[in-house]
Parts: sequence; structure tokens; C-alpha cells
Amino acid sequence: MPRLKKVLESHNNKLHVKKDDTVMVITGKDKGKKGRVIAAYPRQNRVLIEGVNMVKKHSRPSQANPQGGIIEQEAPIHVSNVMHIDPKSGKVTRIGYKVLDNGKKVRIAKKSGEVID
Repeated sequence: MPRLKKVLESHNNKLHVKKDDTVMVITGKDKGKKGRVIAAYPRQNRVLIEGVNMVKKHSRPSQANPQGGIIEQEAPIHVSNVMHIDPKSGKVTRIGYKVLDNGKKVRIAKKSGEVID
């Protein structure tokens, strides 16, 4: 089984979202939910979004959690299921890239042309 996981992972994936971006889920059980990207996992093509894809996890009693029990936490979802939210209009948009006059490459929102980072 570990060998299959190795095949599915890639070593040079680029994601269109970064940590702290605001995104909307466009498909799946959480369709329509908005949230902030907590973490990005480029090798698995997945992102962790605040308040989206909540799963119940059974935890044993430990020093940090002496009671144990069932906790709810976010699980990663595939990056193709999310779209960036346009900072100007608040609607979903695709991401483009532009090189500024000073030579810096920045991400732009395709709908409004607004610079994202």
C-alpha cells in the first residue's frame, strides 16, 4: 500500500492558492462554503480550509487531552474543488499571473484584475 501512495504523490505541483487566501468550495458536500486556507499540501494537491470538511476523530486520553473522546477537526480537500474569492467583488474567480514594472511576479484575479499578493 505505501508504494501506491508514492505513485500518487508528485514532487513539483504548483497550487493556485496559498496559506491565508480566502476561497470558496465549488463542489462536494461543502459546496458554497467560504473559508481561509490554513495549510497547503502541494505534493498531495490538497488544502486545509477553516471550517470546511469537518470530520470526527476519536482520540485517546493524553497529557494534552486528559478526557479523550471524539473531537471535530478539518480534513484536507482537493485543490481542484476550491476557487479563489475576488477581493473586489466577493465572487469566485480564476487566478492569473502578471509581472510588475519592478520585476516582481504577482497573482491577479481574472475577473477584476486586482492584485492578490
